[in-house]
Amino acid sequence: MTFKFSNEKIEQERKMVFAEKPLLHLIAPCKINDGILRYSEEEKSFLIHNFEEKHLAIRFFIPASGSGSRMFQFLYEFRDGSNEASSGQAERFFNAINEFAFSRHFPDAIQRKIENRTIDFDELVDYLLNDEGLGYGKLPKGLVPFHKWGPFVLTPFQEHLLQGKKVHTKQPSFHFSIQSLFENQITDIITSTEKTSGFKFDVAFSEQSIQSNSLTFKEDGELYLDKNQEPFTRPSGHGALLPILNEITEEIIFIKNIDNVQHFNESQKATETWQFLGGLLIEFKKDAQAVFEHPTSESLVKLNNQYQLFNPSQIVAMTDPMEIRAALNKPIRVCGMVKNSGQPGGGPFWIERNGNYSKQIVEKAQISDKEEQHKLLVNSTHFNPVMIAMNPYSMENEKLNLLDYRNDDAYFVVHKKQDGTPILYVEKPGLWNGGMENWNTIFVEIPSETFSPVKTVLDLLEPAHIERS
Repeated sequence: MTFKFSNEKIEQERKMVFAEKPLLHLIAPCKINDGILRYSEEEKSFLIHNFEEKHLAIRFFIPASGSGSRMFQFLYEFRDGSNEASSGQAERFFNAINEFAFSRHFPDAIQRKIENRTIDFDELVDYLLNDEGLGYGKLPKGLVPFHKWGPFVLTPFQEHLLQGKKVHTKQPSFHFSIQSLFENQITDIITSTEKTSGFKFDVAFSEQSIQSNSLTFKEDGELYLDKNQEPFTRPSGHGALLPILNEITEEIIFIKNIDNVQHFNESQKATETWQFLGGLLIEFKKDAQAVFEHPTSESLVKLNNQYQLFNPSQIVAMTDPMEIRAALNKPIRVCGMVKNSGQPGGGPFWIERNGNYSKQIVEKAQISDKEEQHKLLVNSTHFNPVMIAMNPYSMENEKLNLLDYRNDDAYFVVHKKQDGTPILYVEKPGLWNGGMENWNTIFVEIPSETFSPVKTVLDLLEPAHIERS
């Protein structure tokens, strides 16, 4: 389907792409007791119990439209000889082939060749990735089998559903953002899981609108056109999912990525962490409502000492009750943070913008390459694994419009190649970066075991993804 783009949209996006890059100014990384909370096991148990006692509506929001092809990128590179480093990865993959859950879907003929060590590498890769075989090169990551579980294999969609059911006796519902092309396959696998498990899942789907795509430009500023001489567009990042998130009305929304899911038998830490994050969200909302109802400078400082919500210098002059209420009357997010292990992605920082200080999840692309800013970035102790508990209601329990709390200037400019031509385009403010910049934010340390993303297929050989008795 072709959409007509107004001259106004074209010029607006051209200006954004070629204007001076919008950057954040880091003040300091958030650390334990300086923007990141750390709770004892006893305190966690109290909050988990608090969560279990409440019967609030809960929904998991899981972006799941990403392609699985990146998981297998090193196989493509090894086969076309474009990357020498891929040979070691390909060898490890080939030697461990029967350890992967998807190996159970190989036909008998391929299984016999693997057992006899007569399988041709290209034959195996073709069957795995191409449409004539399993077609994983085109499937979304959520449909690639991750785990063996007894006689079954489980995809990320199935794991998220089965593990989400454990979080609360009031069964959570689920919302996946997907590519509509695969909706029937996803629905079929959910139906199969319901029959096998005896559970019934409340699942909704949405798709990022093509109309939210970004226009692409060549380096000379001209629009990049496709073979039909129409403007070529690219998805504008997960920030485009904010309008979808804005339509969800549950009191507690848990956000996580589709590929960060452990084997069911290794998922207890993650289950307890969701309960802990939910309990902390409930406790903070109760305490903040008390200050909202009787706003004083002293009560705000006390609240801030407990939750490290604001930079202390930010609230020292807040004495006007209306100003205190306005500071509290925002969407709330409680973000789990794991110890930094060198993973690419965002980290928790104190930032300054126009004289105002706040806590943000910051990615490298959002800061300048000045040495002092880079030093602050590398000194970060914690990392954002995307385990977020959020409440989209005001202190008076009215649904807030989340679009009002986004910073439209916190966009990214992406550089890629399309058919050999360098192109540039805008990604909307990231969902948990600029898309949530003006929320009230709590950062809290969570166990590293809750973070086991699958960026390449070899990550499935890690302990968090292996079936154990």
